[in-house]
Amino acid sequence: MARVSLVIMLTALIALLTGCYGVDSGASQLIPPQMKPTPMESLMVDSSEADIVEQMAINRQEYRRGLDSLITCYKRSGDNMKLKWAENELKQLNALPQYNYIIEAGIAGPELRAAASITEADYMYADALAIEKKAKGLVVIVDDNLLRKALIKYNELINRHPASDKIDDAAYRVAGICEHFQDYTIALIYYQRAYQWSPDSTNPARFKAAYVLDKHMSRRAEALELYRESLEKEKLNANYAEFAQLRIEELTRAHEKLNDVK
Repeated sequence: MARVSLVIMLTALIALLTGCYGVDSGASQLIPPQMKPTPMESLMVDSSEADIVEQMAINRQEYRRGLDSLITCYKRSGDNMKLKWAENELKQLNALPQYNYIIEAGIAGPELRAAASITEADYMYADALAIEKKAKGLVVIVDDNLLRKALIKYNELINRHPASDKIDDAAYRVAGICEHFQDYTIALIYYQRAYQWSPDSTNPARFKAAYVLDKHMSRRAEALELYRESLEKEKLNANYAEFAQLRIEELTRAHEKLNDVK
């Protein structure tokens, strides 16, 4: 048995070292990384992040359209070998993660004010909220892609109607979605914007920001300050208020103990 296992391992190693390719896989035609062509158009060094991201999105679409055109061409000509290459490249492209590099709350800054009642913004918020609730409809199983769709809708509201009285609510909902994905740095930005844009908001954004700082980022001095603010300025439910008070006491004792040691 041990001899059979050794033979299998050696066979696998040889295949790895010599390269194991399918017939007409196109392996000989793969472009080495150091020889891949550079983009034909390059943005100016001082281009803004938004300009660069927009151009990259255009390039992504053009790349995909180019592969779609090749696939159509090879289907028409009957060149099955190259058709397989193009389909494989498109499959690999679709499998690559693509990020939305624009964090709307970061770009908007803390100066916005949630003040105006705007009908379209109200509809946009209701639409995004309905999508978010649908994503969480099964309780145990969450539809992550639907959550991402809701996040995009909330951000569209913030971008299109920065004076709407719904921007703080949208920021708060985005923060919760980011927490779900454990993107705590982004969640913190949105919780901060929620109470910065609407200091008297009914959302417990300060408490949530304090919790993220405390439990996920180990920035406990900042968390302590925000726990205090949340008790003073937000109408917390009993559980949140009790937790905030407990953490204030614990963090205060820890801070005092640290000062005594020094």
